[in-house]
Amino acid sequence: MGYAFGSLDELGSGPGFRKIRKPLGVTAFGVNGLVYPPGYEGFFHYHDEQDELYFVHAGHVLVEVEGETRELGPGGLFHAESTTPRKISNPFEEEAVILCVGGKDGYVGRDGQLVNPDDLAKRQAFGH
Repeated sequence: MGYAFGSLDELGSGPGFRKIRKPLGVTAFGVNGLVYPPGYEGFFHYHDEQDELYFVHAGHVLVEVEGETRELGPGGLFHAESTTPRKISNPFEEEAVILCVGGKDGYVGRDGQLVNPDDLAKRQAFGH
């Protein structure tokens, strides 16, 4: 099958990792949901090869990287190259929900194609 639907609630409950890749059949990159309870103290980690992009969906987190600490709220983004040690924590009073995508070997390039050429004007106008 070329597509799949799901939700974080279907993939688990309570705090912790929600493995997304296998249940949804994703093979091109790693992807996890992270649910941090209030007061969660993260840990520094890095990867041998995989860069990571974190997207804060709900709540707030603190990101520590190379001596810098930054608070991210809903819509916040953080990227770390594979070998850069980073720590994500939730010292706040509400749960935090994060989507983390990981991969290696770079950007594929612009390879999107329209199914219906009549949609070209709509596509070109989007984002202006």
